[in-house]
This record gives sequence, structure tokens and C-alpha cells, in this order.
Amino acid sequence: MNIHEYQAKQLLKRYGAPVADGVVVMNAGEAEEKAKQLPGPLYVVKAQIHAGGRGKGHFKEAEAGEKGGVRLTKTPEEAAAEARKMLGNTLVTKQTGEDGKTVGRIYIEDGADIDRELYLSVIVDRSSGRVAFIASTEGGMDIEEVAESTPDKIATVTVDPSEGMTDAVADKLVAALKLDGKAAEQGRELMGTLYKAFTESDMAMLEVNPLIVMENGGLRVLDAKVGFDPNAEFRHAEFEELRDETEEDPLELRAGKSDLSYVKLDGNIGCMVNGAGLAMATMDIIKHYGAEPANFLDVGGGATKEKVTEAFKIITSDAGVQGILVNIFGGIMQCDVIAEGVLAAVEETGLNVPLVVRLEGTNVDKGKAIIDGSDLNVIAANDLDDAAQKIVKAVQG
Repeated sequence: MNIHEYQAKQLLKRYGAPVADGVVVMNAGEAEEKAKQLPGPLYVVKAQIHAGGRGKGHFKEAEAGEKGGVRLTKTPEEAAAEARKMLGNTLVTKQTGEDGKTVGRIYIEDGADIDRELYLSVIVDRSSGRVAFIASTEGGMDIEEVAESTPDKIATVTVDPSEGMTDAVADKLVAALKLDGKAAEQGRELMGTLYKAFTESDMAMLEVNPLIVMENGGLRVLDAKVGFDPNAEFRHAEFEELRDETEEDPLELRAGKSDLSYVKLDGNIGCMVNGAGLAMATMDIIKHYGAEPANFLDVGGGATKEKVTEAFKIITSDAGVQGILVNIFGGIMQCDVIAEGVLAAVEETGLNVPLVVRLEGTNVDKGKAIIDGSDLNVIAANDLDDAAQKIVKAVQG
């Protein structure tokens, strides 16, 4: 689960990280009043969406202006005016794609005099099985760009879970960021703060870009991005209120409520599979035969008829789907349950795109008999290769 910048900063501030004062604006009428709560003389107005690159983005609507989603103003009145321009308009960035995201929240923050911009993030390093810090003196830029052009300016430091954040680890990170004096002292403290916040909150990712050195020598978290580990959400009911469902894909949100593993993609062939590995293989073979998968969907090993029906409805709710491939290998999952769920969904949704079904495994004969005995237009397949060729051919004509 991802959260907004202002929510990430509020969380980090509770742990003691150096964060500026700011106010959240949810509607245009309250913008000026809220901006006056800040001391000034600089007011930074930031569109709140779950995507990076806001400062370099652009709005689709002319009235929002061409300045991007992060704007510097000098009075509360100016800040309110810029907030009103952005609220309700669509911001397009490198990460949103051309559709962009509608801005429903604005964060107005106390400005800072910046001397240097740095990059710092915390992730789970799967190769070492440890929490890892990534640090660079090239803050404010896409870290992928830095990695490609100047990889020597990126340092990765892992933390031994049995020891936690130590002085030695903190010193390595301070050195990598080339901090000295007051900034170095604050930097050592910040590393421990971020590590504690990351581990106690079960974060999957924490990115501070930029972390700034101010002209007075102090550090400040100027931007923050936080994502939580979905497998640990049961431990943190307090974070549920941070969820902004308007930022999530509605089909993915619907699937999550039905305990389905679903990710929407940009292709035209919907996939319903049981097992993540088989789902990946199904997507690969669709691409192999010249088409693109519209989704990843794993119904799991113990799906019921109702769950399969809902999965099918989710696939058909995607306007980009021009054909559907059901690929089930029955182990725990029974092929006749899948067949009943598919037919129930087809009857309920009034399917009008080609459907190819490949069944194998437990109760496969019962499943095939159910499919064959229906009067619905379903194309049967003998194996995965056969299924992929048939659905691609049906979609491409």
C-alpha cells in the first residue's frame, strides 16, 4: 500500500525526522486560510498523487498552468491561487502515463533555503536478505538516471538485522553523502530514525528524494515516498486510514477485496490462471505468439465457484480485453469448480469476446464435460501452447 507525501512526512516526523511544517488542502475554499497557518516567507505548493516526477509533469487543463505539480510561492494568497488551479485537474508525469492522475489533495509546505540536494532510500534487499540503504549525492534526480550515467555516485549499505543500525553503518552513509559538521551529526541520527521507522512500520520502500542540506547546515526531508509491505498489513490496522482508494486502480481494488491477486496491464488478452508461476508462463506465451496480456490474475489454489465468477467479472470489466484465456492446472484446485465458475460468469456477464479454456489436473474430465455440455461459445484447448495460439488467432482474426 502506498501513501501520499504528506502522510509519509507525518509518519516520519513522529519518529523524529527533520520535516517542515505543512498543511493539507482538500478543497479550494480552505486553501488560503490553511496557507496562513505557515510562517513563510516561502510556500511550496505540491500536488498529492501516487506518482513521482510531479515537478516535471504538466496538467492537461489549461487553467492549471504549465508549471508542473510543485510550485514555489511567496504569499499565502499566491499559494492558495496555485492550489486552486491544481485541485481537480489531471497531472501527467513520467510515472502516470498519458492518462495522468486527478489531483484531489494539495500539500502546502514551509519553504527552505537549499544548499545541496541528496538522495536516500531504504529498501529490502532480497539478494542479501537485509534492509539496505541507497545513498547518492545526486539528489532531486531519477535514481535510475543516476545509476545509468554515474553509477559510481551511488552507494548501497546493508544493515545486519541482528545488530540493527550501528555507528559504523551510519558513518558509511554519512560519508557516501559527503556530509560534514552539523549535517553529519544530524545525518547519523537520521539514519537510525529511518531504519526504526522502516522496520517498525513494515515498510517495503522508503525514499527521501531530495534530502537537503540547508544553508544553515541542517538537514531536512524535502520529499518522502513510503510503501508498506502488503503481507504485513494485518499488523498495522492504524495505517488503513491512510489509504486513498482514488489513487488505486478500481479493478485491482475490487480484486483485493475478493482476495484475488490481480494486476492490470496494457494488453488485450485477459488471463485467469491458478498459481503465480503458471500465470507468468501464460503471459509469456501470449507475448510469444504476438499478443499482449491484459492482466495478471491468480485465483489461487483453493478458489470457490463464487471466487472464480468474480475473477471472470473483473477481467470482463476491463474495456481493453478483446479475448480471454483460462488456463488451469488442477492440484488443490478442481477443474470442475473452475468450469462451473466460468460458465456462471459467462451467463451473468453476457460474454461477447472469444474465450479459450485449457483445463488439466484434478477432475479434468468433469471440468471438460461441464464445458462441452454447455451451449456457450467456448473454445477448448488441449495444452498451453494450443490455448495461446487459439486465443491470439481469435483476437487477431
